[in-house]
Amino acid sequence: MSIRLDAFMDLYYQQEVTVMERDHMELRGKLQQLLGEFTFPHTVASPRRIEMEEFSLYKRERYLIPSLKGLMIPTYILTPKSNNKTFETVIALHGHGYGSKEIVGLREDGTEDTDEPGIHQHFAVELVKRGLKVFAPEVIGFGERRHSKDLANNKANSCYSLATLLLMSGKTLAGLRVAETRHMLDQLKKFSDVDYERVGLMGFSGGALIAAYSAALDRRVKATVLTGFTNTFKGSILHTNHCIDNYVPGILRYGELPDYISLICPRALFVESGLRDPIFPIETTKKAIDELKEIYDRLDAKEQFTFDLFDGKHEVSGRNAYDWLASNL
Repeated sequence: MSIRLDAFMDLYYQQEVTVMERDHMELRGKLQQLLGEFTFPHTVASPRRIEMEEFSLYKRERYLIPSLKGLMIPTYILTPKSNNKTFETVIALHGHGYGSKEIVGLREDGTEDTDEPGIHQHFAVELVKRGLKVFAPEVIGFGERRHSKDLANNKANSCYSLATLLLMSGKTLAGLRVAETRHMLDQLKKFSDVDYERVGLMGFSGGALIAAYSAALDRRVKATVLTGFTNTFKGSILHTNHCIDNYVPGILRYGELPDYISLICPRALFVESGLRDPIFPIETTKKAIDELKEIYDRLDAKEQFTFDLFDGKHEVSGRNAYDWLASNL
């Protein structure tokens, strides 16, 4: 029997969460402070290509992109076969799974995936087919970027190993992932066919968390798609057990999740969610959407926000999101 623990947690949430009218600049500063700062060198080595494969509609390359403290970011780059000199560009961020291979049409062993795609729906491939240049970085803690002990024990990710170290040093795993994504925005300048004025983000699940906070902090992002993520903290990560990478100490003190996502306003935002998503329930997704609509309306940007609730579970749909992203870039 729970002796009033439910009531205590509800009361504590109500006392702790502070949903108020805040200047976006102030809230943006708070978010950066809570995520933790990571310092990248002013000059880093150039990205190095390690693979290349040709397809009928696009070219798939893999690069190693230098990050901080000796880290490297393996990144698939998909480029349309076109006479264009420059391309509208998207950074595509995968969620939990086996890493960037899952969104570029590969199986975990690196072979071509010719079966029905999984919940990520090979969404980077769908974007390049719409004429977008796509960068698909391996999010730290997944795929080839797992800790050796987690690889040896066949653990799916290194989220716990990374998050516990970073939390004890006053930083967060979400913050490191956001910092690397913003570093990727810097690195786009090293590719001459990137239209740097037309850059977007698309993320699924944990990748959407990274996309949301990155776009909130970085105005270089012109359009953002969040799929399988938009909700409230109370309705999602405080309602059901989620990966430790979702939790940012102190974040409730300054707002709920829709408040932080609203920092993307007045730039373009598309929210996609499955009606039967068990870990980001539709009831509180709708609540978050209503709050975002109200904020976009209030800031005279209502046409910059749209959403799609599709008949599915925790998965990518893309039925409207892919074309929306292409048209908004």
